[in-house]
Amino acid sequence: MQLLNNLKIGSSRDQIDIKAVRDDVLILSDNQYRVVLESSAVNLELKSEEEQDALIDVYQGFLNSLSSPLQILIRTREIDLDNYLNEIDQKLSNENNKVYRTQLHGYAKFMKSLVNVNRILSRRFYIVVPYEGTTKNDFEFVKEQLSLRADIVYKGLQRLGMHSRKLTSLELLNLFYSFYNPKNAKSQPLSEKTMRLMHTVLIKEAT
Repeated sequence: MQLLNNLKIGSSRDQIDIKAVRDDVLILSDNQYRVVLESSAVNLELKSEEEQDALIDVYQGFLNSLSSPLQILIRTREIDLDNYLNEIDQKLSNENNKVYRTQLHGYAKFMKSLVNVNRILSRRFYIVVPYEGTTKNDFEFVKEQLSLRADIVYKGLQRLGMHSRKLTSLELLNLFYSFYNPKNAKSQPLSEKTMRLMHTVLIKEAT
């Protein structure tokens, strides 16, 4: 119930302005819709000068092929290695081979010292594909239009040597949940079961 209470906070709802998530599509107010792609990245600085020029030309062509604006989101966050370190400790306690125990002990000691001294960060890249509908548009038409736009982005990124995929409804909810409730998202991530429970509770409240 704590999770449900957190999701009912008015200020958070006002900020994100999401009416619903359906079939991997964010439904916003004023007939606005979004799909979100998670993408890999290319390190331009590691490329030769010729490769950089070629990539820039391809990127320019990709941008010119777009019929609508895109939003690019780069999210940097600290990696939580607590579960990983606990797994190492568990393996260490169950390991009977002396050689393996020594290796695991050394590795565990190294990882713990690394985490204590440094912040281990991860970067994830998202591309938000928009569509502005009208009151006359049905949802299947909206999904089709978003799919066409997302396919253009997907193919454009492929030409740049980047891979992308569309976030599912559950991944979209978890993404925004981690933005506004990072502590709870760590200990109590959303699941399909939680989504069904939320749906049932909200229906009961509506009636």
